[in-house]
Amino acid sequence: MHGYADNKDDHLRRLRRIEGQVRGIARMIEDDKYCIDVLTQVSAATRALQNVALGLLEEHMSGCVVDAAKAGDAEAAEKVQEASAAIARLVRS
Repeated sequence: MHGYADNKDDHLRRLRRIEGQVRGIARMIEDDKYCIDVLTQVSAATRALQNVALGLLEEHMSGCVVDAAKAGDAEAAEKVQEASAAIARLVRS
């Protein structure tokens, strides 16, 4: 089971909301809306996606990584490395 299983419905609800935001942004461009207004909406959608990512990362750390650390074998090191790589990707984005 994945670390996000307990909050799966919440994550899906948030992602559907973000999907609607992105469709709205596409409509704004189709309708030739003002650039700054479009950029404001892009920024909001980006922040919303980042919040989903941070939530997933927290669940991964508190679930998968902690469980692997308790096992204390090579899997623990692998999970920590995965988490570190995920954090690095989030920081760069």
